[in-house]
Amino acid sequence: QVQLVESGGGLVQAGGSLRLSCAASGRTFSNYHMGWFRQAPGKEREFVSAITRNGGSTFYADAVKGRFTISRDNAKNTLYLQMNSLKPEDTAVYYCAATDRSFVVLTTQLKYDYWGQGTQVTVSS
Repeated sequence: QVQLVESGGGLVQAGGSLRLSCAASGRTFSNYHMGWFRQAPGKEREFVSAITRNGGSTFYADAVKGRFTISRDNAKNTLYLQMNSLKPEDTAVYYCAATDRSFVVLTTQLKYDYWGQGTQVTVSS
């Protein structure tokens, strides 16, 4: 098991940048693939980005590709999401998630077993 806590959300203007962090408890952070998801008001939760156990592979939703960068620091038990060129449509609650499953598709929330509480990101125009 692992406990996840997101931070770094806030209010920014369109075109601005924000860096989200997800701190994980325990000594086995490197055992988990990690992902970021978001949920806007009245919308379904959607995939944003994912990264494998040692950072060897990354995945991005088409809507954020080229603007967002996912990374992790296993020594610090922390996952990051650098968000640049933010748009109003990026406004949502952002969640980090973890899975210790192997050989799974990481772009669906159904594959993740552990979730953080979420952090609000609001982009104004």
